[in-house]
Amino acid sequence: MDPIGKHYEGITRRHFLGQCKVGIGALALGALSRQNIAQAANLPVGHTHFAPKAKRVIFFHMAGSPPPMDLLDYKPLLNELNGQLCPEELLEKRFAFIKGHPKILGSPYKFSQHGQSGAWISELLPHLSKQADEMTIINSMYTDQFNHAPAQLLLYSGSPRLGRPSMGSWMTYGLGLENENLPGFVVLVSGDKTPSAGKSVWGSGFLPSVHQGVQCRTTGDPVLYVSDPDGVSRPVRRKTLDAIADLNHTQYEKHGDPETLTRIAQYELAYRMQVSVPDIMDISKEKQNVLDMYGAQPGTTSFANNCLLARRLVEDGVRFVQLFDWGWDTHGTGPTDDIVTQLPKKCKQTDQPIAALLADLKQRGLLEETLVVWSGEFGRTSMNEERGGSKFLGRDHNPHAFSIWMAGGGIKPGYVHGATDDFGYRGVENRVHVHDLQATIMHLMGIDHERLTYRFQGRDYRLTDVHGTLVPEIMA
Repeated sequence: MDPIGKHYEGITRRHFLGQCKVGIGALALGALSRQNIAQAANLPVGHTHFAPKAKRVIFFHMAGSPPPMDLLDYKPLLNELNGQLCPEELLEKRFAFIKGHPKILGSPYKFSQHGQSGAWISELLPHLSKQADEMTIINSMYTDQFNHAPAQLLLYSGSPRLGRPSMGSWMTYGLGLENENLPGFVVLVSGDKTPSAGKSVWGSGFLPSVHQGVQCRTTGDPVLYVSDPDGVSRPVRRKTLDAIADLNHTQYEKHGDPETLTRIAQYELAYRMQVSVPDIMDISKEKQNVLDMYGAQPGTTSFANNCLLARRLVEDGVRFVQLFDWGWDTHGTGPTDDIVTQLPKKCKQTDQPIAALLADLKQRGLLEETLVVWSGEFGRTSMNEERGGSKFLGRDHNPHAFSIWMAGGGIKPGYVHGATDDFGYRGVENRVHVHDLQATIMHLMGIDHERLTYRFQGRDYRLTDVHGTLVPEIMA
């Protein structure tokens, strides 16, 4: 190399990090060994800020958002005023699709009271209503976003924009793994589509990519490409990974990129998953009475199967299981998205399996340490959307009020928190923002949401960013 070329090589950042004896790369390498790769990749931090009330989370997301006033937030006034023009005060905010002056839409479903709390629950949820004494229902949730993708991102990553780590990623970053042969964060999807925000709602953002959610399937290979290629034996696979690990170590020694360590950890986890994941995802091993309780059918893809898999996953130490079910966006443009045909269909698909999961967790002694959350990304309007003059019944997006429920680890059983106005349109009592929900979930897992941070681009980030207040009333 000519003298000028050698000079420029000597002052490049990459050359400096790789060669300087006291540089960043050398300092990081000095703390490494083959045994602590996982720790260097920020895998098992494994320390809580205080004693946790829950060790695991199962988070149900009804993608598209169910209408609260048809399921959990009983509003008889809507039926009294059904078909009348809505009050002017409900028109102060912008709607996603409603135009003009909409009409009030009453619920076509009957409600009755259940449990010690006397919670009003729709006839569409006959199985879940029997679990009322296990649940805290929050009817006063609200968000800042009125479109699906930004609202889903805000709920799971704390920001309506792409690039932030998801809730499950923060959990595994802060708490580590319980089972080294399984991912700490698993995602199950039903309803034939992923959420509107895509896979970012289980992405790792700026955290090391080893913390992103692993999407598993209920048929075929549970994880894409986890199986060895034809003709590759287990010993050959081991030798291949050892050779790749040596190359990655050489790369790390030269460049000091922490993502190289993540890559090594991911290869090793994938190798262990080849044995553990197919076994745990095989629900045919369950007794027939358990399959019948959930309504699960081995060899098929269904929400019921995913609920049973969620129990199997947390039972084996998976930290965060996220279930997305698409099809809850009931605008009323036709029978595939209205509250008369589509909403009962979705409730029938999900009501029995969710209730079965709660009962199954309880009888196995798992519910006390497993936090179960059910939510959409926002609420629905008290008015009929009537987009384009549609004759079908449906509701537009409403960020000002929606209902969720929680059960299990650390949650007050048989309790209703918060209230909305007589139209179910705005929260008027004990309002809970999505950041408050995030802070409370983390608290139940033993994490102080203000202390679990990650420095990125010059400042410390956290799931709740600069927001979030605990909701102590819902905690046992």
